[in-house]
Amino acid sequence: MAAYRYKRVLLKLSGEALMGDAGYGIDPKVLDFLAAQLKAVHDDGVEIAIVVGGGNIFRGIAGSARGMDRAQADFIGMLATVMNALALQDTLEAAGVFTRVMSAIEMRSVAEPYIRRRAIRHLEKGRVVIFAAGTGNPYFTTDTTAALRALEIDAECIMKATKVDGVYDADPVKVPDARKFDELAYIDVLNLGLKVMDNTAISLAMDNNLPIIVFNMETEGNIAAALRGEPVGTIVQGGAS
Repeated sequence: MAAYRYKRVLLKLSGEALMGDAGYGIDPKVLDFLAAQLKAVHDDGVEIAIVVGGGNIFRGIAGSARGMDRAQADFIGMLATVMNALALQDTLEAAGVFTRVMSAIEMRSVAEPYIRRRAIRHLEKGRVVIFAAGTGNPYFTTDTTAALRALEIDAECIMKATKVDGVYDADPVKVPDARKFDELAYIDVLNLGLKVMDNTAISLAMDNNLPIIVFNMETEGNIAAALRGEPVGTIVQGGAS
């Protein structure tokens, strides 16, 4: 453990990250790759919690834009996160990592109900914990869920997994000379409107001094490197830069 800066972390995965290049659903190759990266740091003693989105299956805000009742659409999106959580659990356990799925919407046949003290106990016992169904409430994103759960379990940082190597001032795919930030203050993320996490999540992290590390999940070894404090992405923390 001496090599790692953070002992207990929360990993935020978007649903879109799980679909790979398929454009929809879950890519088993992505799950296998991710499980191998997580197993490596888990075996070293890092306590890992995960919040997973559901955008690869259904996005509540997109359903609302097409005329669906927003609350109803958000509940459908929450159920999509449970599907992703169960798929990730299966892959992690096939790799030899004991995993528990805890759902904010009670469905005891497939997941444990979310109970804060039980989640912490699972982490202490060396189990990876996947938080599904968001907060259980409509109008709250899985970004906000990640910040909330991270604070509830006393995580030392949030790791935001993306397909780019940090935070830029513009989309680096569309703008070749976009500027990458190595470090950002929470207030700068809010003032500049940078798409790190939603404003509620950033505000929660800022109010509680919870660092956010944004990194490229597709680069092998990046999770371990980020946990060691190596400059593999962008870290959001502290006051105005």
